[in-house]
Amino acid sequence: MDTMAAARGAESRQVLGEVARWWWAWIVSGTLWILASVFILQFRQGSLTLVGIIIGVMFLVAGVEEFVVAALMEDWRWLRITFGVILVAGGLYALFNPVGTFLAIADMLGFLFVLVGVFWVIDAFATQAANSLWWLGLIAGIMMVILGFWAGGQFLATQAYTLLVFAGIWALVHGVTDIIKAFAIKRLGSTAAA
Repeated sequence: MDTMAAARGAESRQVLGEVARWWWAWIVSGTLWILASVFILQFRQGSLTLVGIIIGVMFLVAGVEEFVVAALMEDWRWLRITFGVILVAGGLYALFNPVGTFLAIADMLGFLFVLVGVFWVIDAFATQAANSLWWLGLIAGIMMVILGFWAGGQFLATQAYTLLVFAGIWALVHGVTDIIKAFAIKRLGSTAAA
């Protein structure tokens, strides 16, 4: 029994070491999310097509990230895969119909942010035992739910105008949490190696 536990421990450390080698990928992803947020928050007037494409790319990247995290997780994998499929499908639709995407997302902005916020809250509690920074996800999720309820009560014209701000905030929060995760993953890898 002790030999099996030692083998599992060695295997876990090896897996952590492999994942920790890729800690910089979360920094790259976080940086891209932050750059997207700066671009969106700077966007004042212009093409609805461009906004729809940016939203599509954001959804595709978020979907791919969900699949990567699902491949590395054992618990709650199904939730990550389900959310990844939804994000990828939405991203593909947005790329092929960017103006329609902008108007559709503006119309259901409140619901989308509540959905994202609830997912972040569930994810925070699901990873609480393994993630010392779980509370960041909880705070971000609660903020997204509050923003979602506020956006749901606005008129379509106001929702369309504020969509850029909310998408920028979402991308910014996602980018910051990815960068924080990168350093947590690096630290876990260093701990496993020692």
